Amino acid sequence: MDTPPAASRLHARVLDELGVAICGGGFPPGTVLYVDELVERCGVSRSVVREVLRVLASMGLVEARRRVGTRIRPAADWNVFDPQVIRWRLASDERLAQLRSLTELRAAVEPQAALLAARRASADEAAELVALAAKLWAAAESGDEPGFLRADIEFHRRVLLHSGNEMFAGLHELVAESLTGRHHHHLMPQHPDRRALTLHADVAQAIQRRDGERARTAMTALTQQIQDELPATPRAEGRAPSPRSAL
Repeated sequence: MDTPPAASRLHARVLDELGVAICGGGFPPGTVLYVDELVERCGVSRSVVREVLRVLASMGLVEARRRVGTRIRPAADWNVFDPQVIRWRLASDERLAQLRSLTELRAAVEPQAALLAARRASADEAAELVALAAKLWAAAESGDEPGFLRADIEFHRRVLLHSGNEMFAGLHELVAESLTGRHHHHLMPQHPDRRALTLHADVAQAIQRRDGERARTAMTALTQQIQDELPATPRAEGRAPSPRSAL
């Protein structure tokens, strides 16, 4: 039987509330959560709380201990590749720390994915990348931020996919969360930097020309640009200037 919409919304609300609180440090590691206290705090039934705790346990955020309660696990135990965990960290005071981690991961993977895509993408697939780079330019010129974000996510998804490496391709959700989080939390520039737009085009054209080294160099420059522009202090959120690039 399908979950009733109202119950589903309650579950999602409580899951997000507790997920953000845990990922943001509101519940430090070792804190014990009690069902009755969460029922009162969140204003929901015990069954909703228990189901939420089961989901959090599946992500490694908490663990249930008999006769003790549900304990918050250290961050090292979390499934940090879970898109929802990433989303919660981006919604918390740990936002810039999470963006830094994601950007460092992208800098390690995406340049190599671009090189492989230049070797393995079909002619049609490479042409689609060139078209997506053009869409980025058009959306930037017209100020279409939602359209720009969609094209940006799809561009990077396809580079990972066309690398022909299924492990790289499986990281596309993490890249999408990084880009979406920057947009949602107003860390994306209102007017994308032209150098970033040019580098997207360089990546696409290098892949189309099967020039792997040039594709890798251009993608390295893209990820390096955002790395350089992230504030030095993760908790400088709200005081840092918006980054100029759009990756």
